[in-house]
Amino acid sequence: MRRFQSSVVRTCCAALIATLAVTSCSSGSNSATTGSTLPAWLSPAAGSGSGGSSNYISHVVVVIQENRSFDDLFATFPGADGATAGLEKLPSGDQSVPLKEVDLASPCDWGHSWRTYVKDLDKGMMDEFNLEGGGVKCPGKAGTAVYQYVNPSEIGPYWTIAQQYVLADHTFQTQGSGSYTAHQDLIRGGTTINESQTESLVDFPSHHPWGCDSPPGTVTSLLISNPHKPLKREYDKGPFPCTDDFPSSGSAYETLRDLLDANSVSWTYYSPPVTGSTGGLWNAFDTISAVRNGPEWKTNIHDTTKLFSDISSGNLANVSWIVPDDVNSDHPGGGKDLGPSWVASIVNAIGESSYWNSTAIIVVWDDWGGFYDSVAPPFKDRWGGLGFRVPMLVVSPYARESKSGPGFVEHQQYEFGSILKFIENIWGLGQLGTTDARATSIIDCFDFTQQPRQFQEIGSSYSRAFFEHQKPSNLPVDSE
Repeated sequence: MRRFQSSVVRTCCAALIATLAVTSCSSGSNSATTGSTLPAWLSPAAGSGSGGSSNYISHVVVVIQENRSFDDLFATFPGADGATAGLEKLPSGDQSVPLKEVDLASPCDWGHSWRTYVKDLDKGMMDEFNLEGGGVKCPGKAGTAVYQYVNPSEIGPYWTIAQQYVLADHTFQTQGSGSYTAHQDLIRGGTTINESQTESLVDFPSHHPWGCDSPPGTVTSLLISNPHKPLKREYDKGPFPCTDDFPSSGSAYETLRDLLDANSVSWTYYSPPVTGSTGGLWNAFDTISAVRNGPEWKTNIHDTTKLFSDISSGNLANVSWIVPDDVNSDHPGGGKDLGPSWVASIVNAIGESSYWNSTAIIVVWDDWGGFYDSVAPPFKDRWGGLGFRVPMLVVSPYARESKSGPGFVEHQQYEFGSILKFIENIWGLGQLGTTDARATSIIDCFDFTQQPRQFQEIGSSYSRAFFEHQKPSNLPVDSE
């Protein structure tokens, strides 16, 4: 298997930029765009106020998988910053533990709350993963069970995508917390709920479904920041998980939807149905009252399975978020292995459609799931982040290439706000002013000067047809 090189700053000559239209600066060029904004010569997409449309990216699809650390999926990927051993804390001191190769299907749902994050992190030592718990199915301490990596043959589609496109190996969660706040971070870059930005949602609401449809009496937990004191977690003392109940009636809780709507850029959030619900309650926008209780709940919130028909019928929105059905999730604890094929089916559907030449597909895992990772978060902020490292794959005909082949390992430091900034910059939306303001855009994962590459099908164990005809499980994709 080829070895991948780190990022190389590459530029294109000005004379060729002046005449650039849709393709590259020159055949076989090694040039690429760099920086946190789109190059000046990349015309903004429709809805940015320019009246034009992008010659390159006019569709961004964010596929959200569940609960895996970077090392758990890509510890042994050539050229990536992975590890095959970790540290566990014992009474006698830290001890090195080899990471064990395992199957993707896992019986244990390991702890991944904010308190678990703090424990695992151990002030940057990354040595207390062995002390977290495993829930009802796996009581007691995790021990060495979380020091693992998935057999590459079990996640072949992920490795194939990484070998052909971009694997970002320094992408971190916005906050050290679980899926509820992670999904909020992927639509707004943070979970502060008050104007002074001293109160942040953390972990998950006391009852589900999570959001405005939660049963009466549901509460959230908070992180309280004080410049003179450590972060304080207030368990179940936060508001009902609906923006109407946030301080200032949610006025400080804008999401990317607000910027997209203001600029007439279309968006869709695909989520699975849940028993007893209206069909989309395991959905980040269920917390946003203006969406849940407004017309967009019917026009912009779709069942996950509708994605395939939207692609084939030419109805793909400019920006899409996609959440898997429980059985198609990589979330541990259910003995499932469909996740890689489900992701491949989405990539293949877009790759084989008319959308290929204008689309960027971003596959990201929402949190670390309690699994060991070897890279400590690079800094702390006053909102409980950065969280742990998670995998991110970037698929596009303009995905950056290495000198030795099509795949590229991007070592740039990213966070969930990096995805938001990329979307904001494509359409000239402005900024939310959350973590998108500090984050580095994922623009370095692309090279808009290269010839758009032809799509090659991603092989998988289960086909697109399998998922198109799959009946919903009606189970929540996560509960932590």
